[in-house]
Amino acid sequence: MVSTSPDAHALSPAGRIGVASDGRATLAEFVEQARAAEAGGASTLWVACHLFLRDPVTAAHAALAATSRIKVALMAMSPFTVHPVYIAMSAAALDELFPGRVVLCLGVGAPGDLAAAGIEAPRPLATLREAIRVCRALLAGETMAHAGEVFTVQGRRLPNPTDRVPIVLAASGPQMLELAGAEADGVLISAATGTPFIRWCLEQVDRGQAHRSAPGRCSRTAIVYTRIAATEPEALGGIRRTMGFILRGPHHAKNVELSGTRLDQAAVWNAFRDEDWPTLERLVTDDVIRAHAAAGTPQQVRARYGEYMALGLDEVTIGGIDDRAGIGQALAVVR
Repeated sequence: MVSTSPDAHALSPAGRIGVASDGRATLAEFVEQARAAEAGGASTLWVACHLFLRDPVTAAHAALAATSRIKVALMAMSPFTVHPVYIAMSAAALDELFPGRVVLCLGVGAPGDLAAAGIEAPRPLATLREAIRVCRALLAGETMAHAGEVFTVQGRRLPNPTDRVPIVLAASGPQMLELAGAEADGVLISAATGTPFIRWCLEQVDRGQAHRSAPGRCSRTAIVYTRIAATEPEALGGIRRTMGFILRGPHHAKNVELSGTRLDQAAVWNAFRDEDWPTLERLVTDDVIRAHAAAGTPQQVRARYGEYMALGLDEVTIGGIDDRAGIGQALAVVR
C-alpha cells in the first residue's frame, strides 16, 4: 500500500493562476494551449470532461506529453458516465507516466449532456461521496472492500498505486460543497460565478472542513470567465453569448441571486434555444457580465482578478479563452 501523508495531496500554493479548456479545440490546438499555459506560468491546466466533445484522458495525455511542468486536471470525471474504478485507473496510469502532474476532479456532469445521452443521475450526493472513497482507496493501493448504496467494489486493487493524485470535487450546491470540505483534497467552483456566490460557496466548504475525515485541507479553485480587449465595450460584447449560455442554467439561480443581477434565466434559455440573438443580447446586460466575469481592458481584468483572489482562493483559473495567443495575453495580464 502507498502511504499517504497529510501533505501528499497538496494542490498549488495560494495565489496561483490556472487555465481551463472546454474541449472544443482540436487536439493539435489544445496542445498549443497547453504549451502557452506552461510558458505563461500557469500552475494547472483544467481539461473539461464534457460528453460529445473530445476524450479528456486522451487530451490530458497529449498536454502532459507536450509540456514538462504544468499540472493537468481531469475536469470533471462523472461516476454517472464512467465507473469510479475506471476513473482511478485512468488517473493512476497518467500519473505513472507523468508523476506528480495529474489532478483528478470528480463531478456529477452537465445536466444537458447527461440528458442528451439518456443518463439519469439519481442520488448525486451518495454517488459522489462513494466515488471519492473508491478512487482514494484504489489510488492508495488498498484491496477494495467497499459495499455502498451505489457502488460495490470488492477484493481487487490497482497494480500502480500513487499518493500523488489529489481528488477535487466540482461543486456548487450546499451539500456537495460541504462534501468537498469534508472528504476531497480540493473544490472546484465553476465558471460565470460572481464573487458573492464564491464567498457563499467557501462558507459551505468551511462547514464541511470542520467535520473533515480526510487528512489535510480542502484547497479552493474557481474558474473565472475572462475576456480582454482594448476597450470595455469590446470585451463585454465578445463574451456576452458565452455568459448567457452559462447563466441560463437553473443551477445558477443562487449565483445570480447573490450577485444582485437582474436576469430572466428562463427567457435567456428560450433565446438560446430559438437562436434569438438580439433578445439574448438585450437580456444579458453589461451589468450581468461585470458581476459574473472578468471582462474589460487589461487594467480592469487585473483588478477583477484581485477581487477573486482576495476571497481566499488558492487558485483562480482563466476560463473562456481557447487560443494560444489569448491564453498568453491573459496570463501576462493577471499573473
